[in-house]
Amino acid sequence: MNKFRSHTCGELSKSDVDKTVRLSGWVHRKRDHGGLLFIDLRDNYGLTQLVFDPDRADAFAIAERVRAESVLSVEGQVVARSDETVNPNLVTGEIEIRVEGVEVLSDAQELPLPVFGEPDYPEETRLTYRFLDLRRETLHSNILKRSQIISSVRRRMTEEGFLEFQTPILTASSPEGARDFLVPSRMHPGQFYALPQAPQQFKQLIMVAGFDRYFQIAPCFRDEDARADRSPGEFYQLDVEMSFVEQDDVFNAIEPVLHGLFEEFADGREVSPLPFPRIPFAEAIRKYGSDKPDLRNPIEMQDVTDAFRGSGFKVFANLIEQNHQTEVWAIPAPGGGNRAFCDRMNSWAQSEGQPGLGYIFFREEEGGVQGAGPVAKNIGPERTAQIREQLGLGAGDAVFFVAGIPSKFYQFAGLARTRVGEELELVEQGIFKFCWIVDFPMFEWDEDEKKIDFSHNPFSMPNYPLDKFLELDPSNSDEILGMTAFQYDIVCNGVELSSGAIRNHKPDVMYKAFEIAGYDKSVVENKFGGMLNAFKYGAPPHGGIAPGIDRIVMLLCGEENLREVTMFPMNQQAQDLLMQAPSEVDARQLKELHIRVVPPLEKKADKKDD
Repeated sequence: MNKFRSHTCGELSKSDVDKTVRLSGWVHRKRDHGGLLFIDLRDNYGLTQLVFDPDRADAFAIAERVRAESVLSVEGQVVARSDETVNPNLVTGEIEIRVEGVEVLSDAQELPLPVFGEPDYPEETRLTYRFLDLRRETLHSNILKRSQIISSVRRRMTEEGFLEFQTPILTASSPEGARDFLVPSRMHPGQFYALPQAPQQFKQLIMVAGFDRYFQIAPCFRDEDARADRSPGEFYQLDVEMSFVEQDDVFNAIEPVLHGLFEEFADGREVSPLPFPRIPFAEAIRKYGSDKPDLRNPIEMQDVTDAFRGSGFKVFANLIEQNHQTEVWAIPAPGGGNRAFCDRMNSWAQSEGQPGLGYIFFREEEGGVQGAGPVAKNIGPERTAQIREQLGLGAGDAVFFVAGIPSKFYQFAGLARTRVGEELELVEQGIFKFCWIVDFPMFEWDEDEKKIDFSHNPFSMPNYPLDKFLELDPSNSDEILGMTAFQYDIVCNGVELSSGAIRNHKPDVMYKAFEIAGYDKSVVENKFGGMLNAFKYGAPPHGGIAPGIDRIVMLLCGEENLREVTMFPMNQQAQDLLMQAPSEVDARQLKELHIRVVPPLEKKADKKDD
């Protein structure tokens, strides 16, 4: 018998009654029941109830003094629980251990963070004592599920014919949309490596090298602010690349992996059937106000500009007359047809910094369904009926309106759609709904820099005849800004899991794309010289994608924050409170790296008039 255990705390059952066993684990909970002392002993695999009898004086005395989360090794006999004390929620709920001997392997001090019961605690405490936090049932279970999910991903990718390769962690800095983490070189003073924001160039080089189907559970590093759906500093993604493929080939390879993975870990929830819907970017913006729509919400917005053109609702009518780009979008609200709800939505809009939300609500009156509210009064019954019929609404429903230039209001409209769906409980529960967002703009206008820049990914192939693309005039902004690319995202329940693209494997097309975005040829060669040089020696058409592992696990665990599915996360300020990183280093280390730390300049206090 092993010195510490013959069984785990999650495997004994009624078939083991009368066996003498040895268990080791943590004191999860203690209970004193009329002379008998009960301890729930916990390990990685589950809980087993221990019973300490005063007749075993030595063992009983130890059990009396031991604190929660101390580590014990016990030996005793498996006995069946009485019918009234069976715990159906535990695998081991039909038995308990009559303890005959106990050894304290490690005493626990008073806890800064309770494990049993999982009460809410400040994030700072949870992260500082993450090793205790990880003992809590929910977080512990999430981390175990994370391991199972990654194992399933690897198996499924291998079954699809992909091979796993590792790419470098120390590499060159490249402009990929976020700040790099830089690593100084001791051997090359004044020069720096960068931690990869993604293995983008390497995975494309793997295709050029002829390996055809690559994947990797890849660590990625980005020096950016924290968000609920992105860990600060580092995260993991399922990095994928394929040769001799078009966009649909990538979709056909990845869809079965994600669909099967989500079905495996759905825990009774549905998964949208294959193939996943393909929604063009422009359509997603107009219908959902977002390029990562939550399709569980059935609301689809519509353009109702014509119903307000020349109408008596002068606020909208004047906007339409003054600017031909103005549109009015309608957000249907099935079941929201009462003034109280409409007023609540109007107040919410004002809390979001908007002037408010125009609305119409519909009710049954003599002569049929009639619209009510200031908007209906001003545009008249005919236009009101036109809107109701276009949206398919009836008595008891409502509709809200947003007007202006769509590029400036679509995000707010999307938030309003989400709010309506949640408030009216229209969002479908117990299901994972996937979709592809396709046909992203190749370029966008950078208002800050007053220039054209890449919209999504600089390595993407334009969805445009390549001979005409090479002849484009960079000053022809209308044509350039209307161009799409073979770029795509996969979205689940409103969470963007991944971006991907069919890659630009032609050097002349790549030079042209960067020229349009304002990059000189020498800059491109300096930043992407390795990949460009490789493309000159025969590069296959290729494409890929990189679903975020952390986000997948977050969805499957039913969590809303990545810190609940990450073993050792940083806080919102990108600090590791457990290991106290980042930290200062000593002068010797800096000297070896030929680095001198320059303290940040203190802002001078504003002088006040006497």
